Amino acid sequence: MRRSLESGWLAPAGPELQAFEAEIAQVARQPHALATSSGTAALHLGFRVLGVQPGDEVWAPSLTFVATVAPAVQMGATPRFLDVDPASWTLDPHLLREELAAAARRGRLPRCVVPADLYGQPADMTAIREACDAWGVPILSDSACSLGAMQHGRPAGHGARLVALSFNGNKIVTAGGGGALLSGDAALIAQARALATQAKEPAVHYQHETTGFNYAMSSLLAAVGRAQLPSLAERVTTRRAIFARYAKALAGLAGLTFMPEPAWAHSSRWLTAMLVDPRAFGTDRETLRRALAEEGIESRPVWKPLHLQPAFRDAPVVGGRVAAALFEEGLCLPSGSGMSPADQARVIGVIRALHRG
Repeated sequence: MRRSLESGWLAPAGPELQAFEAEIAQVARQPHALATSSGTAALHLGFRVLGVQPGDEVWAPSLTFVATVAPAVQMGATPRFLDVDPASWTLDPHLLREELAAAARRGRLPRCVVPADLYGQPADMTAIREACDAWGVPILSDSACSLGAMQHGRPAGHGARLVALSFNGNKIVTAGGGGALLSGDAALIAQARALATQAKEPAVHYQHETTGFNYAMSSLLAAVGRAQLPSLAERVTTRRAIFARYAKALAGLAGLTFMPEPAWAHSSRWLTAMLVDPRAFGTDRETLRRALAEEGIESRPVWKPLHLQPAFRDAPVVGGRVAAALFEEGLCLPSGSGMSPADQARVIGVIRALHRG
């Protein structure tokens, strides 16, 4: 940050921003990267360069944050929500394959598919891409929460046409805000870069053939992000250790199960998520959440599935029972990198005290 301040480069330009983009690209193993003002901005630009138009369908898992589809909906697209795989809690590739074949038969393929990584768990991009490539449907991966995670030996999102990341304040690597859009396609990133800077044409005066956005990241935020990127592996190790301590300490309690990790995945464990079976545990997820809150410990239910959200009451959904069940019993525990074993012991103590299995 001092370099950025001393250089005078504070706006969305300059060596810090260029260096941050290069370093993000290297970490994500993508040839091209554009740093943006937020992860949502990156998704919006992704939808734009993929040509999403009013009336198009955009497919996504139901179990995700609203930002996965909100920009497309605001562009006039219709979301279609698919259920998730209980083995990963991410988009079910087998269901996707069946639905794409059915969509092709009725002549209504989606403009794009948007898999969403969940709590640091990457989606199965190998299987998802195989399903999408059969019909020429591009993939925009919402990998906002999974920087540092791996799938099939490659970074989360790798294999998608475009990958969106977030550097929001709660992420493993944060710039205090910001995001990035990555791709192996230089032309797509060049198009997104132009749109992110108000779509100014190369002219002395301000010339615009289309309208764009003020979505570029500032050099100050880029400097903050750069300071944290070198410790990404250490941060992932820390989060995985936090997950492991929870899992070990609570392993003997009936009714508690933790978010699974498929053999092909190496989750960053950005958040530790578990399921509370009220019959076996002795109390339900919400009672446990309130008990933690009474001790000053914040926890949250897993994402409420989008097909259950009032904003999407009219959106088509395929399945949804798995996502709904995960929401009904799922709880995210405190997982910050700064947690000490003593901090965790407090959380574990409250959970154990409520167990009546």
